[in-house]
Amino acid sequence: MSDFENVLIDRVGTDDRVGRITLNRPEKMNALSQELLFELNDALHDLEADDSCRVIIVRGGGRTFSAGYDLTPASGKGADAVVRRHKAVDDKGRRLLMGIRTGMQAITNIHMYFWNMAKITIAQVHGYAIAGGCELAMMADLVVAAEDAQLGHPGLRGLGTSRTGVIWPLVIGMRKAKELYYTGENVTGEEAEEIGMINYSWPKDELEERTIAFADRIAVMSADHLSILKLNMNRFYENMGIYSSVHSSTDLDAAGQFTGFSYDWQDKNRELGMRDAVRWRDGLFRDNDWYKYKDRKAPRK
Repeated sequence: MSDFENVLIDRVGTDDRVGRITLNRPEKMNALSQELLFELNDALHDLEADDSCRVIIVRGGGRTFSAGYDLTPASGKGADAVVRRHKAVDDKGRRLLMGIRTGMQAITNIHMYFWNMAKITIAQVHGYAIAGGCELAMMADLVVAAEDAQLGHPGLRGLGTSRTGVIWPLVIGMRKAKELYYTGENVTGEEAEEIGMINYSWPKDELEERTIAFADRIAVMSADHLSILKLNMNRFYENMGIYSSVHSSTDLDAAGQFTGFSYDWQDKNRELGMRDAVRWRDGLFRDNDWYKYKDRKAPRK
């Protein structure tokens, strides 16, 4: 098995039949850099080829699952480096749509491999699974989370689309999916379970133990039989258009870098820096009357 720096692999469960991948950039809240994405892809391939591994858990090391794509890497090798391998900017500094789109599709291909690989996968979420972290978690077969975890895609607020977020209508229904998509709002693990976004939410201090038990229960069957069951389930959603929808959403994610609101965000990012630009952006969504009513329940008739 390969040696990695940005992910860790170990085995848990009865007879070590459950493989576990830990995203290992805790100092960066497991932000998805180019290296982490490529190593995750390789680690998944390694475990897929191992017949003694029947189920794979993906989790984050440290205090969070993943805070999303690494947009401010000191090394210049964040997730955007995958995009920059293609000609995304011309000699005058103007952004090029198709270069950005091609690079984004390379990241989407990793997500879709995670979706389609011949092993049952479980995302174990604590802390934050937001933006790219949420995109990754949603491609697992099953998702469990700490009750106080935060899941969502704030990048919808001016940073394009959520590529794998187009599966939300299948998972949680059209109305709630549109609400989360149009607002970029997060939900807690407990709320995510209530709306069907995840399978279970558990107390944080029980999450690891319960996740292993959940995986081990599934892993009583052989790897090849589980693969057939997964193929049977996934084929239904593929016939409904999940592949074309996710890749189309990736195209629109690239196009979304060229809207008026996205330009405003990019200007603020250059002017203020990432942290203050995020505060500016999120303040636009908080500075209204919605939060006065958000937690109120409508009276029963």
